[in-house]
Formats: sequence, structure tokens, C-alpha cells
Amino acid sequence: MSRPPLPPFTAETAAQKARLAEDAWNSRDPERVSLAYTEDSIWRNRAEFISGRGEIVDFLKRKWARELDYRLIKEVWTWNENRIAVRFAYEWRDDSGHWFRSYGNENWEFDEAGLMRRRVASINDLPIAENERKYHWPLGRRPDDHPGLSELGL
Repeated sequence: MSRPPLPPFTAETAAQKARLAEDAWNSRDPERVSLAYTEDSIWRNRAEFISGRGEIVDFLKRKWARELDYRLIKEVWTWNENRIAVRFAYEWRDDSGHWFRSYGNENWEFDEAGLMRRRVASINDLPIAENERKYHWPLGRRPDDHPGLSELGL
């Protein structure tokens, strides 16, 4: 299986890869998201260590059961050969109606088929008031005309 764009990345293909990842995560479909990763992909997500697609699916099911109304924006920080570093922010609420904006960075490493074999994520959560939210598009893919992180000052 191949997942273009493939390494080595350029500025354009790294941005395409980040947007494809953002779109998949905004679908909140764990099976769909897992297909972008190698069968034996290794993750560090906060303090959790995950290995393989099965654990990725389980992790994402737990995540989106807790993080409701999830909306994400990713932006490329830098890239080189088969690696991309992104920064991101997502907004979500818990089951009590409290809103959060989670900020983070991810380091990605891809195999020759364009599948991610390593993901290292560092994330911090900031409680926000509902009127501080910046992401108001309907659940799903961020519209093309919606500002990105830099344009939002995040």
C-alpha cells in the first residue's frame, strides 16, 4: 500500500501530507486514520506509548469518546527527506461541557511508501471559555477558506 505524497518531501508535499493528516483526524474515524500508519507504527502520545495499528485504533476510540466536538488544525513546522515536524492546535469539550484548546508538536517519520512509521507528540491542554473558541466549522474537514494556525495567531 502506498500513501502519496511520498518522501523525499518538498515544502509543497509536506504541506499536502499535513493537510491529509488533519483531514483524516477531523473525520474522527479511527480505522481511516490508522491506515496512514505502518502496521508496526510506533507512537509516543503525551505519556502513552502505542505500537501498531490495532493499538492506534483503540487509542483513537478512547480519545474521541472523551474529546467531544473535536476540531483540529495542523501546520508544517519543518521537513527533511522522510521526516516532517508539525505544530497543531485542536479544540474540544468534555462531557461536562468544559472547553479546551490543546496545543502540540508532532515529529513524523515515513517509510518509502509514505506510511508513517513513527509519531512523537507533545501536547498541552488549556481550558478555554466557550466564547474563546476559534474553530466554528461543522464537524469534519476544515473548510479551505478557514484560517490556519498562523492566521489565527495560535
